[in-house]
Amino acid sequence: MRFAIGDTDFLLDGEPHRVLSGAIHYFRVHPDLWADRIRKAKLMGLNTIETYVAWNAHEASPGQFDFTDGLDLGRFLDLVEASGMHAIVRPGPYICAEWTNGGLPYWLFTDGTVGIRRDEPQFLAAVSRYLDALAPILVPRQIDAGGADGPGGPIVLVQVENEYGAYGSDPVYLTKLEAMHRAIGLTVPFTSVDQPMGTMLEDGSLPSLHKTGSFGSRSESRLARLRQAQPTGPLMCSEFWDGWFDSWGEHHHTTSAADSAADLDVLLAAGGSVNVYMFHGGTNFGFTNGANDKGVYRPIATSYDYDAPLDEAGRPTAKFHAFRSVIERYAPVPPLPASMEPGGSGRLTDGQEARLAPATDLAVRLDRSTALRTLLPQLTSWTTHETTPTFDELGAASGFVLYRTEVDLPTGGVLTVGGEVRDRVLVSVDGRSVGVLEREHHDRAIALPPVTGTLELLVEDQGRVDYGTRIGEPKGLIGGVAVDGVPLSRWTASPLALDPMPTGALDVLRALEPVGSAAAADVLAGPVVALGSFELDTVSDRYLALDGFRKGVAWVNGFCLGRYWSRGPQQTLAVPGPVLRAGHNEVVVFELHASASRTVHLRIEPDLGHTEA
Repeated sequence: MRFAIGDTDFLLDGEPHRVLSGAIHYFRVHPDLWADRIRKAKLMGLNTIETYVAWNAHEASPGQFDFTDGLDLGRFLDLVEASGMHAIVRPGPYICAEWTNGGLPYWLFTDGTVGIRRDEPQFLAAVSRYLDALAPILVPRQIDAGGADGPGGPIVLVQVENEYGAYGSDPVYLTKLEAMHRAIGLTVPFTSVDQPMGTMLEDGSLPSLHKTGSFGSRSESRLARLRQAQPTGPLMCSEFWDGWFDSWGEHHHTTSAADSAADLDVLLAAGGSVNVYMFHGGTNFGFTNGANDKGVYRPIATSYDYDAPLDEAGRPTAKFHAFRSVIERYAPVPPLPASMEPGGSGRLTDGQEARLAPATDLAVRLDRSTALRTLLPQLTSWTTHETTPTFDELGAASGFVLYRTEVDLPTGGVLTVGGEVRDRVLVSVDGRSVGVLEREHHDRAIALPPVTGTLELLVEDQGRVDYGTRIGEPKGLIGGVAVDGVPLSRWTASPLALDPMPTGALDVLRALEPVGSAAAADVLAGPVVALGSFELDTVSDRYLALDGFRKGVAWVNGFCLGRYWSRGPQQTLAVPGPVLRAGHNEVVVFELHASASRTVHLRIEPDLGHTEA
């Protein structure tokens, strides 16, 4: 089969074809749920699935690639093909996506000599290695891979770079990047994407790349600007923003289903193709969320629900039905099973849900707990340094690093960070908490009490910046640490091994004596790690609520759900059904500060927080 760009339309084997696509990021969805999400996209009337490829997830260390389990891109694309749908792949190398570092590996930046997103030999060499690793996955899964008469694979379009016009204007870089994509054997049409504003469309593309737009409103004027930049070829919005992402400390973003559907109708009525961003957002599991910094640092929340047609648990929303009603005016849509109708369960179980007892909220007491310092032998690998090394120098892509040094301060003093805190520091002396330094508040100094002993700084990377000029900045204590102007030296430092949490640490927790239920024992003083267990008869997607907890990380059955924070907006963490099991289950919580309760709840409904309205 062949897929091509015609004068007015996309062409599938020579016939006009409208792309009706939805974004699902395989790396934000548990792999056992991929098929379910893809099938639901087809039920909304879509014929294509789009995904970014997260380079830093696949190449966490230079030259060591991982395409297994939740990173099995080939399996994801095969499921798309098995559903009878096409695929759009966006390998970047930069993807933004509100994903840590915009998808670029942190190790690219460690020596400060690599020129990112431009014509620079070291960067292009690393990109070339990355594309070579993708070649065995992508090339045979192109629609024309079977030859003129063969069935081929699902991939019909590949995007080069990502919204480059918002970053720079370097046609030499884009030309070399396009050539590198072709050199690995990609033959399908290539696209670019930019906002139809100013000169972004022209700056971010080449004549050989088919220009597409990114917008979520004012479809008519956006398409007109796109047509001005590209007089021929099919019109396409390859990022039709139907919602937005959330940042910690802000409200939960929602958009009107009716307004979004109306803009989609205008787009399709003009003959345009579309990629709904997002069809299903998913979750920033582990430490994968990105951040923005436009003068104030804002880490992105764990939930990537995005107010999408399919919510974080894969259930259809009002937007799903509104979009489906629009799409069926322009293309055939399959019938909906009863469970997908408004008011249905949203589960594609072929009637199985009628035979299952309804799930209920479940309280889980964390009856085993110990101070973080008790688990340090299982979580750390110490090294010595004259000054505080960055996360990057320690080989830590994300998470936490603990710094220690001995101090003699008989009258106390003022601790200062010479440059910038990236991103949050718990300061303690001899195991006693002193306070917190937060990047969001531009904190750089804190008063220390009198102490002769150990100064500990537990530093959290809350998410690497994913957009703009601060991509790739190092994490940690930038500019060194001093007390009363005197630099501190002779540090020991270690990243904390938390994703996954080592078996040895879990064994220590399991061996602890359970704590009784007396009121005095029903609190947790952090930094503390606590474990509880619970039984389930049947499994389904749940939401972990940590009422009374302040800030930390949670795991269920060893799977890192991600970060929680009482400042919200989200009040629950998504627990994918495949993570749970019938019978015995465990939940672990790492609380940084303190909790008024030892009890967490597995809920059947999410709480993503207050909205602007």
